[in-house]
Amino acid sequence: MFVLANFVDALAYLINVLLLIMMVLIFVRALISWVNPDPFNPLVQFLMRATEPVLEPIRRLLPQMGIDISPIIAFFIIRFLQIFLVPSLSDLAMRLR
Repeated sequence: MFVLANFVDALAYLINVLLLIMMVLIFVRALISWVNPDPFNPLVQFLMRATEPVLEPIRRLLPQMGIDISPIIAFFIIRFLQIFLVPSLSDLAMRLR
């Protein structure tokens, strides 16, 4: 059972790191949106491609507003997953040992 416990623990760690990376990418995208970035810049294109799968479904659920608050909602969702899902997986791994 220790192999499964190690796998679940590693999965929890990986999910936490991926959520942190996504949060940083969304934050950087929100910051650069204030300065009207060049859409042909490779860094801007990467940020758009990396964050759009997370932000676009949130935008569809929200009513049309003057500003885009989807990054704020995404932060709340990511933080919830970091507080709930990651520790739950870590606790499950500890119980499997």
